[in-house]
Amino acid sequence: MLDVVITRGGTVESRHRVHAAVVDANGMLLEGARNPHTETWWRSCAKPFQVMPLVRSGGLERLGWGVSQLALACASHGGEPEHVALAESMLAGIGLEEGDLACGAHEPLSARGARLLRESGDRLTRLHNNCSGKHAAMLARAALLDEPTSGYEHASHAVQRAALDTVAVWAGMPPEQIGLAVDGCGVPVFSLPLANMALSYARLAHASTHGDEPSRRILQAMTSQPFLVGGSDRFDTRLMEATGGNVVCKVGAEGVHTFAIIDRGIGFALKVEDGSQRAQFVAVLAMLAEYDALPSPVPESLRDAAVRVVRNTRGEQVGEVFVSTAPLGAYGRASER
Repeated sequence: MLDVVITRGGTVESRHRVHAAVVDANGMLLEGARNPHTETWWRSCAKPFQVMPLVRSGGLERLGWGVSQLALACASHGGEPEHVALAESMLAGIGLEEGDLACGAHEPLSARGARLLRESGDRLTRLHNNCSGKHAAMLARAALLDEPTSGYEHASHAVQRAALDTVAVWAGMPPEQIGLAVDGCGVPVFSLPLANMALSYARLAHASTHGDEPSRRILQAMTSQPFLVGGSDRFDTRLMEATGGNVVCKVGAEGVHTFAIIDRGIGFALKVEDGSQRAQFVAVLAMLAEYDALPSPVPESLRDAAVRVVRNTRGEQVGEVFVSTAPLGAYGRASER
């Protein structure tokens, strides 16, 4: 099991059920927790594959974009000034502006971003949306294809059809077997089994070290610019910094996380059944610790996520949040159901 428990006074008070899959680049399901084939929405974890058609087609060169723009296209960023300015410049480079983004405005996800926005007195915009970089890249792809930029978020648009096809290839599934709905930012979101999510990241990591240039560029952008992928207090940023770029990770909403150990070509995917982020980061670190992929000792930047402390309103520790100690289960191939 990979369940996350919350204690108070030494007694378990709450429990979060966690489903997970660990898969290698050959499709072998190495380990799993609960049901590694459970299907769920991939949310923002799919971003590296949604930008893949732009990278593979030579779009970055045509746009004059580098690692920063590519990292933001893969980001669930914190809405900090650096993120907002870069997204705005990406749009300006293709003759568009904030109003062309199909995503809505929301409060910055990072504490620093929210504080700086309040202090500046500036208005909240769609650029603060954590997906604004992804949307800017989708608009750029539409422009390069000479397709309409209006309506780029619809599943029938060429940009979204290519994203679905790319996800299908890397996940090892026919496109028609992947569920579609609308994500929080307005573009299509994909439903697939955890094992296939893990497989896609395992393949991406393996491809990046075995001559596939688009894969290498995407992972290099994410791991070399972790602040742009997340932000000053975002978990993915802290994890990629702490592991020296050998772990690539991508948070998704509702308790979904996908990540990979790059030099070993191993992919991981997990889903906290009740969608709680309280359990999500603890479970990610527990899985990586089992594969000796974390530095020892765990740096301060990750320590509070590895074992979280429950405090009362007086600041006193009254409990903990941690992963139950049962080992992950062994499985066969990822294709086995």
